[in-house]
Amino acid sequence: MSENQLHRLDLNLLVVFEVLMAEGSVARAAEKLGKTPSAVSHALARMREQLGDPLLVKVGGKMQASPYALTLIEDVRPILRSIKRVVSPPPPFEPATSARVFRIAVPAITALIAEVFARINREAPGVALEWLGLGPHLYSAVADERIDLAMLGADKTLPEGLMEARMPTLRRYTFMRAEHPAAASLDRQAWLDWPHVVVGMADAARQTVGAAIQREGMERKVGAHVPEFSALAPLLARTNMLGTTVKPFLAQDIETYGLIAVRAPVDLPDITFRFFWSARLSTDPGSQWLREIVIGAYEKLHRDVEKAG
Repeated sequence: MSENQLHRLDLNLLVVFEVLMAEGSVARAAEKLGKTPSAVSHALARMREQLGDPLLVKVGGKMQASPYALTLIEDVRPILRSIKRVVSPPPPFEPATSARVFRIAVPAITALIAEVFARINREAPGVALEWLGLGPHLYSAVADERIDLAMLGADKTLPEGLMEARMPTLRRYTFMRAEHPAAASLDRQAWLDWPHVVVGMADAARQTVGAAIQREGMERKVGAHVPEFSALAPLLARTNMLGTTVKPFLAQDIETYGLIAVRAPVDLPDITFRFFWSARLSTDPGSQWLREIVIGAYEKLHRDVEKAG
């Protein structure tokens, strides 16, 4: 076949040709391929026409290969093996023996960090996990695969090239130490007057508390800015400051540090968070394993918080 005729050849015919050469029978080849004998005969006829050679001829009740067919099969077999190798699914990820390094950008929730690292330590002792802060260009960092998995508020359209898993919508609560002077009756004015701890999440959720109260023409007092949620509970436990966030972000810290949660006496929007990752890595076995670990740990944390009330 000349080079300019290659486009006419259906590569599926090569698969039929290989089986015919191995079986030496149209009936047996049809059975192995899951086709009808007439379909196999038709495929052989097409190859004969396209290649200009009889290929396999029935002699004395048996199929005999032509000299060209005997030469052709030696080239076809490695080609088909290469194609099978290329289109085969990626090898499975083996956590127990992997030394892969993963990078995630997820809020530093104490209980979540503990659960994720505990499971990785059990299942994949050689795997390293870098838990990063939420930077200002997180979407592009994930799209460029510099970060394997991230979590932000789902208040804006997900950029192209990313996939997501949305978590249940959450109510915001105001947290304080149990002995806080305003614990018994936290009205709107007291909520505005007592200093608040603000956690910087790099625009993780634009439905922020600050923006909500500004729209109502109010202004709260800010007593501290901290970079991560892991710093919030210890600070609330030792001061008279307030912190407003969602329950899963404090989880076990509420009991550990003797905090209470109350509904804020101002109208604050609920919030939905999402995990997201590069669409190119959506079927990568290692990335799938990581998502199952981290997202599964968060979903468990959420269920535990819901049960606890």
